[in-house]
Amino acid sequence: MEAKLKEAQKAIKLGLGKPILLGDGGGLTLQITKTGTASWLHRYMRLGKPMAIGLGPYPTVSLKVARTKAEACRQQIAAGDDPITAKRAAETATRLAASKGKTFDECAAEYIADHRDEWKNPKHIQQWENTLSTYASPIIGDRPISSISTADLKRILNSIWKTKHETATRVRGRIEAVIDWATAHELRSGDNPARWKGHLEHLLAKSTAETRADKHHPALPHAEMPKFLQELAQQEGMARWALEFLILTATRTSEVTGATIAEIDTDKKIWVIPKERMKAGKEHRIPLVEKALAILKEVLPFSNGTYLFPGGKADKPLSNMAMAMLLRRMGYETVTVHGFRSTFRDFASELTTHDFRTAEEALAHKLRDKVAAAYARSDLYDKRLALMVDWERYCYTGQVAGKAASKSGKRR
Repeated sequence: MEAKLKEAQKAIKLGLGKPILLGDGGGLTLQITKTGTASWLHRYMRLGKPMAIGLGPYPTVSLKVARTKAEACRQQIAAGDDPITAKRAAETATRLAASKGKTFDECAAEYIADHRDEWKNPKHIQQWENTLSTYASPIIGDRPISSISTADLKRILNSIWKTKHETATRVRGRIEAVIDWATAHELRSGDNPARWKGHLEHLLAKSTAETRADKHHPALPHAEMPKFLQELAQQEGMARWALEFLILTATRTSEVTGATIAEIDTDKKIWVIPKERMKAGKEHRIPLVEKALAILKEVLPFSNGTYLFPGGKADKPLSNMAMAMLLRRMGYETVTVHGFRSTFRDFASELTTHDFRTAEEALAHKLRDKVAAAYARSDLYDKRLALMVDWERYCYTGQVAGKAASKSGKRR
C-alpha cells in the first residue's frame, strides 16, 4: 500500500491522471485527490446503492488504524446497521450533550436575532420579546431547551388560554417557532411540545372564538386592512407579493400559487382562471385593479417561465404554505390566508351598496338555488370591476366609496 501511494502521488504531481482510488481489500480504500492529499474511505453497498464513509485523512490516520475502523464498519453492516447513519447519530448525540446547557431564553434571543432583518417592523420584534419574557421566561426561561415538555407548555398557557386567548395563541406559536429553531440547530430532538395540530389541540379547551373558527376561517377585521397592508409592504420575498395579490383579487391560495403568466392579460387588465383550476369547475374572469397590475410589474421579471409567483426551484410555483408562514412571521397566527376572502365579503356587505350576487360572483361562489343558478348566465364582470375598485381603495386608505362610485352595484 505504501508503495502504491507513493506512485499515485507522483503521478498526480506530474499531471498524469485523475483522482485515484487505491483498494486495500474488504472495502477499505485510499482516495487521493488531484492535489495529492489522501484520505481513507470504507466503501460498501446499502440497499443496492454504493455508499462510502470517511475514516480520516492519511497519514494522520495510519493504515493500521484505518483497517481497524474498516473492520468496525463491516461488523456494523453484518449486524444490519448502516455506518453512515450510526456516525451521524453519534455526532448529533455529541452536539446535544455539548449544548445541553443552552436555555430557552438563549435560544429565543438567537432566534429573534436571526430574524431581526426579516422583521422590518420594530414593533413586531418588541412584541416577540415582550410576550416571551412575560409568559414563557418565568417558567422555562432558564431551563435547557432540550428539557422543555408538554407539561411546561400547559403551565404557561393554562392561566391565559381563556382570559387572553389571542395572546395565548401567539405565545404558543412563538414558543413553537423557537423550539423548531433549536431542533433545526440540533440543540434538541423529538417532537415539538408546543405543536398544536394533533397535540395541544387535544389538551387545551376550545374558547368561544375557536368554536366559531371551526366553522369559518379566522379572518382579519376589515377595519384593520390598511394597517395590515402597511406592515405587509415592509416584508420581502415572493410570498409578500402573492399575498397582496390574493387580497386584491379575493381569490384562494391555490388559485394564486398556481397562476400562470398565460392566464394574465395586462393590456385588457384581466386574469382568466380556467375551469380546471376553479373549485366550482367554472372559468373565472377577474378584473385587475391598478395595484394588482403594479404587483405584476414587480414579479414578472422573476418569472421562472410558467408561474406568476415562482418558487425556489426551476419551473415550480410558490409553495401553498408560503403565505401562511408569512402571516405567522408577521405575528398574525390567528388569521388564515383563506380568511381574507371573508374580510372582503364582510366589507362588501357591511360598507358598500354592491348587491349580494355581485359579491358572490367576485368570490366565484356557486349559487345554492339551482333554479336561480340556471338563469344566472352573466358573471357580472362590469359590476365586479366597480366592487374591486372600491375594495382596492378601502384596502389602502380605509375610505369607503361614495354613492356615485357604488351606483353600479346598488340593490334594486
